[in-house]
Amino acid sequence: MAPKLSHLLSAILVIFSIQSFRGQARTLKPEHRQSFSSFLQGLEGIQKGQTVEGLIELKQYLKKLGYYRSDDITLTSSDFDDHLELALKTYQEYFHLNVTGNLDSSTIQQMMIPRCGMPDIINTPSTKPNSTTSKHNKFHMVVHYAFGTQKWPPSKYALTYRFGSGVQVVGSDTLRSVCSKAFRTWAKVSPFTFQEATAGASADIVIEFFSGDHGDHYPFDGPGNKLAHAFYPQDGRLHYDADENWSIDPAVDQFDLESVTVHEIGHLLGLYHSKDHPEAIICGNCLGSVELSEFDDKKRSCHRRLFYQNAR
Repeated sequence: MAPKLSHLLSAILVIFSIQSFRGQARTLKPEHRQSFSSFLQGLEGIQKGQTVEGLIELKQYLKKLGYYRSDDITLTSSDFDDHLELALKTYQEYFHLNVTGNLDSSTIQQMMIPRCGMPDIINTPSTKPNSTTSKHNKFHMVVHYAFGTQKWPPSKYALTYRFGSGVQVVGSDTLRSVCSKAFRTWAKVSPFTFQEATAGASADIVIEFFSGDHGDHYPFDGPGNKLAHAFYPQDGRLHYDADENWSIDPAVDQFDLESVTVHEIGHLLGLYHSKDHPEAIICGNCLGSVELSEFDDKKRSCHRRLFYQNAR
């Protein structure tokens, strides 16, 4: 009887230890973390005119981020065609890379950086080749500086939020504290106020963790690459990838939950990714690399101007 009791107590201790750890950060799965990076590295050096397995996935990746027209029909082809070349040029211009239209090392390295899953470009550039257009003007990018047409009306500047019933990754008290601080950050530079909804009440914003395909057309991809996404007004959904290694005090191979939350709240309030202002925490590829301590007076001033010039 004693051995059975000992085994039971040991099992309970193991479960408790696992749950306690999950309250701080999810375990990183190196084999999954490397999958997207390895996939991209396998495409380095591929040239226009080649047919290579994996180019379909690359095209879909670029389309999700806004670099393809919605009416392009080339996404089912593994050919490195004119459409892909122009999409890559637009991507390279957006991230201030050498504009070659090739899958060179700097472009692959940029794509490997963990990022927000929302598009960089909302008014998608034309990726339809035009032989009558000069080489210099063959592609044109139309990017909103920060604000789009989707906004909260002034009657909804007092927003409420609640936590959904998705995957539990961090402790409820930890998540509540992180989100409260992140909302206070935005309250200082915007006309909005934020309050957690009472239990059982509806809310303007719903915050949850999910894994993989969770039904919103923006599936997560496991550890690395796309960390989170949030939808523009007045949708109100903020989703984190449950398979990431989250922390409130990030070490190597961990992501700062608070910084990512601040970024995603920007989308909830109507901000698009900022192309030309790396000091803005709403830049698309700053997730996980910028801690909230870096949201200094310069950044606060930048975002305050954005809201009071454009949000009203």
